[in-house]
Amino acid sequence: MTRRQGGVLLSAITALIVALSAAIYVGAAADHGPGRSTDTALAAPRGAGHAAPVSTGVWVGAWAAAPAGGEPGTASDGMAGRTVRNVVHTGVGGTSARVTLSNLYGTGPLTVTHATLAVAADDDSAAADPDTLRRLTFGGATTVVVPAGGQAVSDAVAVAVPSDADVLVSTYSPTSAGPVTFHPRARQTSYVAEGESTEDVTGAAFTDTSPYWRYLTALDVLSNEADGTVVALGDSITDGVTSTAGANRRWPDVLADRLRTAGSSRGDTPRYGVVNAGISGNRVLADDPRRGASGLNRFDRDVLGATNVKAVVIDLGINDILRSEGPADPQSIVDGLRTLTDRAHAHGVKVVGATLTPFRGHRGYTAAREDVRQRVNAAIRAGGVYDEVVDFDQALRDPYDPRSLRAEYDSGDHLHPSDRGYRKLARAVDLSKLAGSAPAQL
Repeated sequence: MTRRQGGVLLSAITALIVALSAAIYVGAAADHGPGRSTDTALAAPRGAGHAAPVSTGVWVGAWAAAPAGGEPGTASDGMAGRTVRNVVHTGVGGTSARVTLSNLYGTGPLTVTHATLAVAADDDSAAADPDTLRRLTFGGATTVVVPAGGQAVSDAVAVAVPSDADVLVSTYSPTSAGPVTFHPRARQTSYVAEGESTEDVTGAAFTDTSPYWRYLTALDVLSNEADGTVVALGDSITDGVTSTAGANRRWPDVLADRLRTAGSSRGDTPRYGVVNAGISGNRVLADDPRRGASGLNRFDRDVLGATNVKAVVIDLGINDILRSEGPADPQSIVDGLRTLTDRAHAHGVKVVGATLTPFRGHRGYTAAREDVRQRVNAAIRAGGVYDEVVDFDQALRDPYDPRSLRAEYDSGDHLHPSDRGYRKLARAVDLSKLAGSAPAQL
């Protein structure tokens, strides 16, 4: 073989590798359908002119938000003719990324003609690091049509996504799909621009701000920092509604920081990314059009549908007590929680469950409701509900009045924690208890 022939052969092999690397997972499926791909994968560069080496790793969740409903006031025109720039914060980093867009609450097809991903240039800014801007494609096409009630997963793009960093995901839709699928309690400022501005790196076009996340429900990364994902399933306490906006101080954020720090130094600590599936006002048993499907009805989508999920931390039940028209039945709540555990086990997912935190002084407090909380907590502590228990009640309660939050952990409404309280919840989780697999099914 001549040197020229060898060079041609090498070029052909290289081209084949790049082509195979681009064949990554992409899908458009119902939001309650099976989870995203969890296989180790190859990721090729996407976007004009951005070369990057082929990477290997494990696909894990870097960020997520559970779709909670259709955004009020968007039924007629949705976000037609505008660019939405969602700002999200990563728990782990990676060398490639992909996103999930949801049209769960739309009444018509959602057409996205332009979409990009970039690492933010600064905190609390719509500006992007220009070297990281990537065009997103779906099955190789820049346009994707997401059916009403469905979702779409983008192709992977090769880009260095840092851990503990803000990422900008921008989408443009020329037409309305009806109500915008959104997550209302983001505790993070996102941005909106008139017209198509997905590739604007300066952020100048994004003159409107938003307290919501729209359409975007997941950011996955191909990572060497983590081997799997843990999902935090909960209500407003998991959603972090009273945490400092823009500061990423929800308890799942702090848990992600702990896992990232400890994973490199402690052999018994799993290497997991953490994604937040909290919805404010959410219940175990009952759906609510303003507060999302019940834990039972969204478990497959928000937990089992997460990428490479290994464990779930469940903190649900307080709204079943507070929002019940009559006295809530503690056994029904416990049975619902046990059902979640059984469904997790059927998919090999380990379950860590939290006791319910105090709320004396809150406007919804009554002695009867406190009795239900105590009975639910007693069942959780007794075992048989979860694989492992994290005692959130003990972590936050006032030792001199166990029905109340300790003052420094109280945001002021006597139900939701302060930043310090959220940090205490994350620190109450024994990281080693997240490791291991679910019990074998008999």
